[in-house]
Amino acid sequence: QVQLVESGGGLVQAGGSLRLSCAASGRTFGGYAMAWFRQAPGKEREFVAAINWHGTTTPYADSVKGRFTISRDNAKNTVYLQMNSLKPEDTAVYSCASDDTIVPHTSPGAYHYWGQGTQVTVSP
Repeated sequence: QVQLVESGGGLVQAGGSLRLSCAASGRTFGGYAMAWFRQAPGKEREFVAAINWHGTTTPYADSVKGRFTISRDNAKNTVYLQMNSLKPEDTAVYSCASDDTIVPHTSPGAYHYWGQGTQVTVSP
């Protein structure tokens, strides 16, 4: 049974920072890509960032480029999302995802395994 568990969400003022973590268990994620998506109330799920196994390919959504950084610790089966210069429009439930793919896809349909999500709220 694959499990992805996110943590690190919370309430922060605009301009602040948060670091999300996603710990994977139940399988070996060796070689596989992982990604972060977010969903705000009333909106569709949108891609945030993804990373391949070696961390050499890291696509980002234009809305977060330069502010967010995705990274991973393969020894810990964990992926991180460092979020700086947060804006109220970053408020959403952030979920991590993975699948049997080495390509860091940007479409949610490419991922079969999902975490439960962690709430990020950015106040003005």
